[in-house]
Amino acid sequence: MKEIIKIAWRNIWRNKLRSSVVIVSIILGIWSGLFIMAMTYGLNEQRIDGAITTTLSHGQIHNPKFLSDQTINDTIIDRLTVIAIINSIEQVKAFSERIISTGMVANAKGTFGTQLTGIDPKKEKKITEIYNHLIEGTYFTKIKRNPAVIGKKLADKMKIKINSKIVVTLQNSVGDLVNAAFRVEGIFKTQNTTFDGSTIFVRKDDLAKIVDFKNGEINEIAFVGNSLDQASIIAEKLKLTDKNNKTETWDEISPELGYAQEMMSTFLIIFMLIVLAALSFGIINSMLMAVLERKKELGMLMAVGMRKKKVFAMITFETVFLTMLAAPLGLLLSYLSIEYYSTHGIDLSMFSSGLESLGIGAIMYTYLPGNMYINVTLLTLLVAFISSLFPARRALKLNPAEAIKSL
Repeated sequence: MKEIIKIAWRNIWRNKLRSSVVIVSIILGIWSGLFIMAMTYGLNEQRIDGAITTTLSHGQIHNPKFLSDQTINDTIIDRLTVIAIINSIEQVKAFSERIISTGMVANAKGTFGTQLTGIDPKKEKKITEIYNHLIEGTYFTKIKRNPAVIGKKLADKMKIKINSKIVVTLQNSVGDLVNAAFRVEGIFKTQNTTFDGSTIFVRKDDLAKIVDFKNGEINEIAFVGNSLDQASIIAEKLKLTDKNNKTETWDEISPELGYAQEMMSTFLIIFMLIVLAALSFGIINSMLMAVLERKKELGMLMAVGMRKKKVFAMITFETVFLTMLAAPLGLLLSYLSIEYYSTHGIDLSMFSSGLESLGIGAIMYTYLPGNMYINVTLLTLLVAFISSLFPARRALKLNPAEAIKSL
């Protein structure tokens, strides 16, 4: 077998140009496939991270009725007990209580639908990053009476600047419509224009007075764990101990994000198989040409007694050697380019309006899990072996006597 391996290694360099073309095509195929996978993973990770750090957190707790129509009176049942339970769960890193109210916001430029989120700014800083997305103003530190932090898209529609006055109309706890004036302290811009165009953050205590909450009522508790993987652990503990309210993880609140996360690996493996399948035709074509060029030589080898299984092994080794030369270089090129753009990003600002409507920023950062490199390596070797079967089978069908007579 050692002699067969040596012969196979020498054979791939008998036509250096053809072998080099095959090697380069495999390198580029692996690089392009992995890089596109990294772009797709990166876009999805950015979308999930943006949603988690602005609205979803790792999970949320609500009154079961609140989820259907978001009525202000559907507050969390037995709030103090729920908070005590959260404090007892070691995986919980931080949590924030919120009052959620939908209404209309108006100024001289018009009236627009909005969601007011009443928060405790100190607690909210620990679970969301809205304060890091401020492009103007401050985050509940300067204005003492009814400050508001508003999304840039909504601010643009209303022609609002810092210190501008806005009037909000909403329903209070007894069902009456009430008006309240707020002054804009800060303007934020996230990678989700839909969120920016409909959200206003205010202080929880201010909103509680407006809607007539007198006993600390809240509509939502958002929590984060020490890592995203702990979200399901925290949720399960809350579900076991709190039967009155409904606890959901981020992927249950936004199932389309969770579904994309679950299916991403499968879809991208299929995509990579398609890329490798296309490459396999080039490998097969190259090896078939090599077999036809050496038709007389192979016939002589079989005529002097070389067994067919050795001929089969020789052709297979030649194909696998080409792939083994190309695969590490393709993986290295992929790793270097993916790592570079994971830090520096790819500027997609020309598509920013469309991307931001999907919750994705204008700068895309590549990302690829380590196990994908291993999976692609194994797939490449598998495709190389399968590709070797066709030219090897063609070589085995040669008639030694006819092959020797061929030119």
